[in-house]
Amino acid sequence: MTVEQIQRRKLFQEVLDRLLQRIRSGELAPGDQLPSERDLMAFYGVGRPAVREALQALANSGIVEIAHGERARVVVPTAQLLIAQVAGGAQHLLRSQPDMLAHLKEARVFLETGLARLAAERATAADVVRLRQRLDEHRAAMVELDQFLLRDMAFHREIALISGNPIYPAIVEALFHWASEYYQTIVRAPGVESLTLAEHQRIVETIAAHDADGAALAMREHLTRANALYERVATPEARAAADA
Repeated sequence: MTVEQIQRRKLFQEVLDRLLQRIRSGELAPGDQLPSERDLMAFYGVGRPAVREALQALANSGIVEIAHGERARVVVPTAQLLIAQVAGGAQHLLRSQPDMLAHLKEARVFLETGLARLAAERATAADVVRLRQRLDEHRAAMVELDQFLLRDMAFHREIALISGNPIYPAIVEALFHWASEYYQTIVRAPGVESLTLAEHQRIVETIAAHDADGAALAMREHLTRANALYERVATPEARAAADA
């Protein structure tokens, strides 16, 4: 007979489970404040450490937010907020395991190639207007290069927004932030800014023309820097980063 030991649970885990149950049942809805620490201590018959540890666990999971001097509040859930919860871990993973960068790049090419195709299939006239506006803003950043990378991210996020699926723009933005050190090298390498803008222009035109295959190809070539012009203008450091 196999012995199965019953694990002793800590008090905060019991408090955590009960709070989660109240949130999932709708008793505590998004935007609602939780009871005060003192009220929770009295209600569950536990000390302050158990309550605080349970609240911190909820905050770490993105279920509640804790502001100094205020009661914890149930978070209004969004895809962007959910994905942001793993940002610190993702950046640590990229720094501690260099091969993860290649995996992230592959995932980004796969995702954004599909999004460009989807955008070409679904874009309305208003979508194209907004996309051209993002491109104009990116082009204007040539005179304020500290904003160039942010405008680059905004352009790619706009393409993801055309899908109508809120998860896609959240993921695209997260990928930029997770690997921002890498993208700084690629997008801002001397002489490459103009190439980036030219590639973005091509992507816009294929989407505006509802050319799904062309948009997917333009995005793939943009993300992999497949054209010969890149080889002529990129610095050795940028090429090394691109091949990493």
